[in-house]
Amino acid sequence: MRKQALLSLLRAMEGKKILLAQQESPNRGFSDRECEWIQAVTGDLPAIRGLDFIHDDFDGVVERAKRWNDRGGIVTICWHTGLIGNSYPACKEENPDWEKLFAAGTEENDLLFSRWDRAADALKTLQAADIPVLWRPFHEFDGQWFWWGKAGGEAFQTLWRMMHEYFEKTHGLKNLIWVLGYSGEIRPGWEIDPALFDVAGSDTYSGETTHGMAYQQLKRLYPGKPLAFHECGLIPPPGSFFDEGCPWSWIMPWHGSFLMNNHPGRIMEAYHDERTIPLSRLPRF
Repeated sequence: MRKQALLSLLRAMEGKKILLAQQESPNRGFSDRECEWIQAVTGDLPAIRGLDFIHDDFDGVVERAKRWNDRGGIVTICWHTGLIGNSYPACKEENPDWEKLFAAGTEENDLLFSRWDRAADALKTLQAADIPVLWRPFHEFDGQWFWWGKAGGEAFQTLWRMMHEYFEKTHGLKNLIWVLGYSGEIRPGWEIDPALFDVAGSDTYSGETTHGMAYQQLKRLYPGKPLAFHECGLIPPPGSFFDEGCPWSWIMPWHGSFLMNNHPGRIMEAYHDERTIPLSRLPRF
């Protein structure tokens, strides 16, 4: 499967090149807006397209992921969801009974696995097409603003382990590259067994930053893992990442104004720097 080829690519370029990524808009009918803007500014496209199962858009995400793969690109998928609702507010407002959530046969546990079944089925469709996915569930968990982080580090560790086992063993998903996505601060007490993920990352929207402190924290915490700046707003000159010793495997501006508040000249600079990889320079994997 191509999962191993993509992992090998990430490891081979570590410290040498940065993949350019872009999160798409989740609003129906506007999912290509960010890529169209980037192409108009730079004449190129991101190597990685970020998608989201938010609003239970499983069919739409699968279709767009296939199209991106057909263009030679890489797919990363996150998931803003509640257990009951399927929206951004739901993932922030819901607060499940964690004892029941982890107990087989409860309504909460059944609901959790029924949600996971829907996502796993969509991911299996991509697996059948031999499309590897940078799978980034439960992002910003240590920030504790989403339901999946509200019960603390130990409960989250159990939740992560449960999903990993359910997706890989019960559903037989072998095309996932698991991305462990911390918030900006990388708080202690939220460590995950390195055998249960492939890439560690962190995000911040704090101005124009390389997020270098987080890079160094993750490097010490998970030596040997590729590291991703998996959400950001304003981006600095690409050379700054190398000058400051934090050459992330990829950097991904968020959608809408988070991308478009960047000066077009800065985006042009990022896409034409020889140390970055947009779609046009992405090797086959």
